[in-house]
Amino acid sequence: MMVKLARTPAIYLVGFMGCGKTTVGRLLAEQLGWSFVDLDAEIEAQQGRTIADIFDQEGEEHFRGLEAEALLQRVRLAQSGRPQVIALGGGAFARDCNFDLVEHNGVTVWLDCPLETAWRRVESYSDRPLARDRERFGALYQARRDCYARADFRVDAAGAAENVAEAVLALPLF
Repeated sequence: MMVKLARTPAIYLVGFMGCGKTTVGRLLAEQLGWSFVDLDAEIEAQQGRTIADIFDQEGEEHFRGLEAEALLQRVRLAQSGRPQVIALGGGAFARDCNFDLVEHNGVTVWLDCPLETAWRRVESYSDRPLARDRERFGALYQARRDCYARADFRVDAAGAAENVAEAVLALPLF
């Protein structure tokens, strides 16, 4: 087992919206017998409103603060020995404070899929504030790729979620 994973049993799935972090994360957690959390869903439950509402009413920076706090709470649970698979929101890993936190507290896996695949997966959802405009979506996708490339591992996430989960399980983590 990787030292980072033994010390803090957490696998953080990072990547752009639409890459399958939630779907793959659930499958991984089930296979491992670990807990699963979608950080965006957890924030929505804590705040009693959607991410889109938070963005629209208080702005992205306010949301990013909530996101950093929710991530810190999850890392602390992993540090206490509670194994979990955590799907980070698309922008979480792009913030240095979040990257620094997860870099030393578990293992990060970038689920990488082509832009067109990501767009096809999210274009019909109006609840994604950063996916309301295709041109902006593409620019953000390109801008974040270097951030995601800092992950410990990269897995091609263009295929079926079951295959992506198997690829993650095949990584030299354990």
